[in-house]
Amino acid sequence: MLSETTVLIADDQPIVRHGLRNAIERETNLKVVGEVSNGLAAIEQIQNLRPDIAILGVSMPDVSGLEITKQARQRGFQVKTIVLTVQQDSDLMEQAIDAGANGYLSKDSEVGEFVTAIREVQKGRYYASPGAIGNLLQDRRRARGQSHAPGVKDLTPTERRILLLIADYHTSNEIAAKLYISPRTVDTHRTNICTKLELRGKHALMKFAAAHRAELN
Repeated sequence: MLSETTVLIADDQPIVRHGLRNAIERETNLKVVGEVSNGLAAIEQIQNLRPDIAILGVSMPDVSGLEITKQARQRGFQVKTIVLTVQQDSDLMEQAIDAGANGYLSKDSEVGEFVTAIREVQKGRYYASPGAIGNLLQDRRRARGQSHAPGVKDLTPTERRILLLIADYHTSNEIAAKLYISPRTVDTHRTNICTKLELRGKHALMKFAAAHRAELN
């Protein structure tokens, strides 16, 4: 039997907190142990409840999600943090990484993506919104003057899994069923893969997937 993953939710927007709680509590082996609306309360609850994962709004009024992440690291709390933001900004994502966050998500992400992020982070993997990763890679590529051609190595593990399924001629609905995400999330991943790989044209993604299938196994 899988062990239960405990989650603390901290955000100043009630609709965000309630939406996250409802999504998490529908999942097996995930449990919300606390819900707070400000950073000071988040730090206190991390210390008292010792959750496995804390989901933190980046712009809470008193203490930001980034500062909470830094303090958790400094105090030696064994909590993994996922930072929530309203924008998929590459500079903010790098700040979150530097602070020690384990994940970075946009608040307008689909419900399924929040659950995916929690499970990936609990496994010790870093997770970020596909759009944020695409923006970060584009910014870095521009900064170094397009010094290398984009390829499979620029994709996240999830994007490589999706590309492999595309190479095997699976539709977005079939991919969604296999990965337990929505077709809309699959389409978002497809768009971001095309952006990262600079693919244009109706069949460009399928052609790339087929040509590079061996790299995806």
